[in-house]
Amino acid sequence: MGRKRALGGFSIPWWAWVGLAAVTPLVLINTAVAWLGDTHISPLSPSFVEMKVNALRSYAAHRPSCLWDGHEPLEPLIARAERRHGLPEGLLHALVLVESEGRVHRISPAGAMGPGQLMPTTAKMLGVEDPFDPEPALDGSARYLAEQLRRFRDVRLAVAAYNAGPGAVNGRVPRNGETEYYVPKVLTAWARTRPQPPARPVVAARARPVPVVAVETPVRAAVVVKPAPAVRPAQTGARKAAVAPVRPQPAATKVEPARPSAAEKTGAAVARAKPPVAKPVAVKPKPPAKPRSAPAKASTRATQAKPAVTPSTHQG
Repeated sequence: MGRKRALGGFSIPWWAWVGLAAVTPLVLINTAVAWLGDTHISPLSPSFVEMKVNALRSYAAHRPSCLWDGHEPLEPLIARAERRHGLPEGLLHALVLVESEGRVHRISPAGAMGPGQLMPTTAKMLGVEDPFDPEPALDGSARYLAEQLRRFRDVRLAVAAYNAGPGAVNGRVPRNGETEYYVPKVLTAWARTRPQPPARPVVAARARPVPVVAVETPVRAAVVVKPAPAVRPAQTGARKAAVAPVRPQPAATKVEPARPSAAEKTGAAVARAKPPVAKPVAVKPKPPAKPRSAPAKASTRATQAKPAVTPSTHQG
């Protein structure tokens, strides 16, 4: 029978002690990565143990150098690395934001280190001795990203190769449960960090002058409506007929004309200066009435002018 050890009145089998001894280092490593590397990781995660140990070793070697002085801002270092390696402006900045959120001492659950989240093998290949030192770490990340960009000639594929490795990219973004979500995040962040081109100034077109044509406005005369006169009852002889009086109609409202303009005033002045001249109309006098004996005289005159001819008759 297996030996049992008593602990607080309870007996624990030997295999439980062996399991506890094996799990304790794993829990300690994951806890140290989560605490020192400012990341979220399960204490019992058994993956990438060797990478995590290397990351903790590099962190322990780096931390005393920046314990008091700290680090300079990352934005100038990122801008210089982009210009040095010919990267599109803002692309490395977006990648750093997605990888580490701009934190220098970040350690991922897979053991990636620094602002660019370089794996220990990748950092060694790039010649970066301290991945937690911002300047050499960002320079190595920019150099690696520029190499992938020259290789694939596509920003999406270059970003995918930075995350999953160039061997996993075969003309498309690999679907490994991480990279297909990683690439859109980087491109979205790049759209925000990329400087926008300055807007072109809009030159307003010169408006052509509109010719002003003087239009003479006819003078409007004031129209005054006079009230109709009251109808008087008819008179017969000396006695007036009793007729009901007719109520006078109310006077029409006087229509005031609109104020004439300058042109109308000028036309009115000219009209007043030169009044129209009326042509005299010749009145023909009526002929006097002819007396009733006029027709007889006319017949007499006609007889005198042309004597009547009587035909002669011969008696046989």
